[in-house]
Amino acid sequence: MNKSLLSASLFALALAAPLAHAFDAGDIIVRAGAITVNPKASSSSVKVDQGPLAGTNLGGKATMDSDTQLGLNFAYMVTNNVGIELLAASPFEHDVNLKGTGLGAANGKLGTLKHLPPTLSVVYYPLDNKSAFQPYVGAGINYTWIYDEKLSNEAQANGFSNFKAKNSWGMAFQVGADYMLTDNIMLNAQMRYIDINTRATVENDAVAPGTRAKVNVDVDPFVYMVGLGYKF
Repeated sequence: MNKSLLSASLFALALAAPLAHAFDAGDIIVRAGAITVNPKASSSSVKVDQGPLAGTNLGGKATMDSDTQLGLNFAYMVTNNVGIELLAASPFEHDVNLKGTGLGAANGKLGTLKHLPPTLSVVYYPLDNKSAFQPYVGAGINYTWIYDEKLSNEAQANGFSNFKAKNSWGMAFQVGADYMLTDNIMLNAQMRYIDINTRATVENDAVAPGTRAKVNVDVDPFVYMVGLGYKF
């Protein structure tokens, strides 16, 4: 494609986009893109809650790293300005680390876990549906399903076993925007805050028979997604 043809194509797109019609009641919207979960984890200290050392405070804290996966949104427009949206994604995987605890060699990478964070929200688009630019806000409820918890090799070598984390219910809030490239295709960017709280436990008979330690973690991630959408 020569430069003049490319320039003409971009100019035509720029003219067409502002004329693109946004959403009407009954529309179904599917969005897909890269989604990043960035935990802002804060945790209680690690405590022994089972075994002869029950009640012992081991101090320290737990942290989790970020992960990026394929994100999906499915939305149904109840009116021209109000929709119901479901957030889905391929499974996220996070490293779980311990720092400053009385567990000695367990400090560092404790293990990994996976989770799925389906989130159902009501979203509101304040602008007229003749606008190509469609900002929105939303609020809803999240269920985080945590599974496939695995200890690191180092933690296993130091006698740890039975690493588990509890599922979580919480509120979710979002802001985002669509830009209609055509009547059906849009660019999308969104950011969410999700209230995720879990309790992780791990056992170690090498410390004392029947010993189990726990830590409460407020994961509370910010979730970022950019991608494309299609309106049916």
